[in-house]
Amino acid sequence: MFPLEHVLGQEETQKATRSLQDSIFCSEDNSLYFTYNGKSNVLEVRDLSYQVNVASQIPWYEKLAHLEMPWTRATDKESHMVAIRNMSFKVKSGQMLALIESSVCGKTSLFDLITCRDYGGKITSGEILINGKPTTRQLVKKCTAHVREDDRLLPNLTVKETLLFIAKLRLAKISDSERKKRVEDVIAELRLRQCANTRVGNEYIRGVSGGERRRVSIGVQLLWNPGILIFSDPTSGLDSFTAHNLVITLSRLARGNRLVLMSVHQPRSDIFQLFDLVLLMTSGITVYSGAAQDMVQYFTRMGYPCPTYSNPADFYVDLTSIDRHTEEREMESKRRVSMLAAMFHENIRHFGDHLWRSSQRDGMTPVSEPRFSPLTLEETVIMNTHSDDHLPGWLQQFTILLSRQISNDFRDLSALLIRGFETLLMSLLIGFLYYGHGKSNLSIQDLSALLFMIGALIPYIVILESITKCHSERPVLYQEFEDGLYSATSYVSAKILGELPEQCFIVIVYGIPIYWLANLSPDPEHFFLNLLLLMLLTYCARIMAMWMSAMLPTLQISAFFGNALYTTFFLSGGFLISLENLWIVPSWLSKVSFVRWSFEGLMQIQLKGVTYPMTSGNVTYPISGTLVLQTMGLHSYPLYAIYLILVGMTTGFLVLYYLSLRFIKQKSNQDW
Repeated sequence: MFPLEHVLGQEETQKATRSLQDSIFCSEDNSLYFTYNGKSNVLEVRDLSYQVNVASQIPWYEKLAHLEMPWTRATDKESHMVAIRNMSFKVKSGQMLALIESSVCGKTSLFDLITCRDYGGKITSGEILINGKPTTRQLVKKCTAHVREDDRLLPNLTVKETLLFIAKLRLAKISDSERKKRVEDVIAELRLRQCANTRVGNEYIRGVSGGERRRVSIGVQLLWNPGILIFSDPTSGLDSFTAHNLVITLSRLARGNRLVLMSVHQPRSDIFQLFDLVLLMTSGITVYSGAAQDMVQYFTRMGYPCPTYSNPADFYVDLTSIDRHTEEREMESKRRVSMLAAMFHENIRHFGDHLWRSSQRDGMTPVSEPRFSPLTLEETVIMNTHSDDHLPGWLQQFTILLSRQISNDFRDLSALLIRGFETLLMSLLIGFLYYGHGKSNLSIQDLSALLFMIGALIPYIVILESITKCHSERPVLYQEFEDGLYSATSYVSAKILGELPEQCFIVIVYGIPIYWLANLSPDPEHFFLNLLLLMLLTYCARIMAMWMSAMLPTLQISAFFGNALYTTFFLSGGFLISLENLWIVPSWLSKVSFVRWSFEGLMQIQLKGVTYPMTSGNVTYPISGTLVLQTMGLHSYPLYAIYLILVGMTTGFLVLYYLSLRFIKQKSNQDW
């Protein structure tokens, strides 16, 4: 006995399911949904087998943590795992196929293969076709959108702003009014009107709910109206009610002549009823592929009826899972899975679409035929298909990214004020330490210590803050790079210029109080030269931190190497030990130390061209500031050359940052 078929019978079940789905889609007044107006798409997987080298997937830093060399590779057979074995299915536009598996290896590997994002595995047999053609990056980019499990969005932008910025990047060739209309239609379709002006937020910043944030991620991809939508565990982390509403939205999108492919973990029964097709797999082995409403009947024929009042998805996922509690249970469950897989392949060998159908369906509409909504043309919103020609040029990309960068940064005023207060507090502490002393009352040692600390402390705050910020933005950055929304050149240009307002704010808050409290030279020229030098110093440190963030894979490693490099610059800065007494290695390092050049520049601003009074006992005699600089080895270059050296170092770090973004493909934290 099993629930729905036992009460109604097969035909009554189908009528009840269709009635339920129609009521879902017609339950809201003035409902919109987008119709994909391109040609119908067909995604076909033929006898696909895929093998993953588990050892090659281990990041190099985890190997170091286990005292292994990063370049070592395991060659034993246990390091190779079969993620997909003899998988075949065919799905068309207008259908939603749900992949259900207790583990994530097979589903993740399949989606990576479909979207041409393979990371180190090997296809041992079979192929993947889109509209009869083997998948390529260019083909996938034109018709496929992949919405990942984690929401990769900027937290400080509102829902409407997020979609509008993406629309400007994706749909540059249409007018502003059409673009705004497109955004409004997406917001209406995804039921986001009530939160359109609310921040997206994240785990640290309060914003929209988890389900709304997930729908925003869908809207980002829906803007350019792709024909194939792929969703990696869209319901994960959501409560049952929110998950149900989200799957209703995905089913609506499928009814708009789209092909929807999604993975899901043990969906509840009302979610399961929304699926057109189900592919049940375990450890990469397919044990069922066909209509969702036929799955119970199929397993009943195989001798595994679903108990009354049980959720079919839960029951059959448990049935096909590998039990690893004991060796005996593992062997038994593997034998059962192998038997079910063999029985399934035997039952579908006569079906060209690799989908099982019951005998009652043989004379009916085939499972593989898509179903469309009965909405009229007046209720349908037709959208233009995506084309690479719709992407903006470099200058337009730059202006859009710059506007988004500034909006996202200055929307989070609390974080900006905290950083400003931290900088101000440091400035006041150092300033009060020297407060009350005129320049004539400070020894050369005290003055040099003050100027060295002025130039050495501010980069430390900037480096940590920049590394943290870059890593928080990296998931969004690499997602948009993969989607081809803009080039690395336009992003780097907008990023550097977008950091300028905050940079000026931090330098002013830090530089002004400490300068006047410490009674440094009151000459306005010296004051502005001091601020300009601090500006170049902090900008150089910030770009160095951005380079570290782009080059290294995790926040912890970037912070470690960033601080290590800064500490090297600090120690070779010419104060703790004179430049003349450095041995050859730190001497060469001091030449690329922005701490050294800032110290030398600050000393020249305060001492060059002035006479410094020196007291020895009861005798006071004047000492030339230039002589002091020569004695300390801080007169090797004129002041203007020091500014040029800092500009050159900043440019060098900028080039390294660009090259790292351009050629080093990092994964976000969620991908590892």
